[in-house]
Amino acid sequence: MEYTYKNKKINSYKDLDVYTRSYDCSLLVIKQIIPKLPKNEKFDLANQLLRSSKAIPRLIAEGFAKKHQRAGFQKYLVDAMAESNETQVGLCQCKDLYSDLINLGLCVKLINEYETISKQLFRLNQAWNKF
Repeated sequence: MEYTYKNKKINSYKDLDVYTRSYDCSLLVIKQIIPKLPKNEKFDLANQLLRSSKAIPRLIAEGFAKKHQRAGFQKYLVDAMAESNETQVGLCQCKDLYSDLINLGLCVKLINEYETISKQLFRLNQAWNKF
């Protein structure tokens, strides 16, 4: 079966814009936000941001392996959306608590990107009903 989304042929999870966007954002969070947080956040906010930002592209990739099971793939998309929302909250906390330590512009950009990612995941989940 051939899959297309927004007139683009989907052969792999790597063909999904939401995957590449979430992967790229996770790298920015891991490399440029988390290291700037204070050491007392190592086991709380930093750890949570690390796990939630990494989980999104992983869930998309894992779910795509179950693309032939509509409900199976959609469950992973919903879980990825939850992780995206969690990442947004974590980044908002970074912005509000540690604006003196982190790159505020980058943090705001990432919050907006994760909002877009959540919307993309929602739309992809809805579109997958048609396959």
